[in-house]
Amino acid sequence: MFYWVMKTIFIGPVVNLLFRPWVKGMDNVPATGPAILVSNHLSFSDSIFLPLAVPRPVSFLAKSEYFTGRGLKGKLTAMFFRLTNQLPIDRSGGAASEAALRAGVKVLEGGNLLGIYPEGTRSPDGRLYRGKTGVAKMALQTGVPVIPVAMIGTDKVQPIGRRIPNIRRIGIIVGEPLDFSRYAGLENDRFVQRSVTDEIMYELMRLSGQEYVDVYASTVKDKMAAARKASKAAESRSAAVRLATPDEPEPGVGPAAGRRRNHKEPGEVTVIGSPEAGKPAGLDSGPQGPQESGGAEQTPHSA
Repeated sequence: MFYWVMKTIFIGPVVNLLFRPWVKGMDNVPATGPAILVSNHLSFSDSIFLPLAVPRPVSFLAKSEYFTGRGLKGKLTAMFFRLTNQLPIDRSGGAASEAALRAGVKVLEGGNLLGIYPEGTRSPDGRLYRGKTGVAKMALQTGVPVIPVAMIGTDKVQPIGRRIPNIRRIGIIVGEPLDFSRYAGLENDRFVQRSVTDEIMYELMRLSGQEYVDVYASTVKDKMAAARKASKAAESRSAAVRLATPDEPEPGVGPAAGRRRNHKEPGEVTVIGSPEAGKPAGLDSGPQGPQESGGAEQTPHSA
């Protein structure tokens, strides 16, 4: 009930008015029966735009962090995701991820639509990254069709880190269903799982026009985070070195000793062009040489 009310009365009309989404190929989504909607993932708002566009309710596998947030915002987000039939998925791998996939299989066994992002996380730079094999495991185990969906322009509406979306038009392209029944009985073969996943990612690349990168998006994000951390650490060290380096005092003896370079005492005179410029008046630069007087050299025996 909550899903229908939010979609048709509150959120749906506002989204359609502001973002004017254009949709192509929605007739590829079956009117009844189970299917997996696999989508590229450019923005947090993908989980809003796609379910609103599909006539039938869609349960998405969403990262578990959306269900465990703290504070008022975290609790409201968790409540929204639960009331809209979203399922938490633990991306740490192992038994936790297997439990999330079993929850997805139950959705399909109930004859419903399941949405999933095979990249596992949002693209850090708008490119399409290597898919994880969880979607292939579910498709092979249940035998349901896989429907590729390309989200267009949602990264411009709400880039990573932006809370308030930009108002601009977005697009949704729904491809033809993919049938993997030829792999029946091979759902536990990891090479088959990889082959099915790669075929799905190829269709997403074709529909979206994105550049494909055969690396997991999570790996790229970890490297980017490490690079930012290293850069900040280097800047902090550089700033600390600059603050710890005092002005060097001038070497020497006498009144000028120990003063900072280019520092003048009150009353000190500098003669422009003089080799003694910058030195205190009356301070000799060194021993005196022979002096000339009237053009003749003066000696102790001269008359």
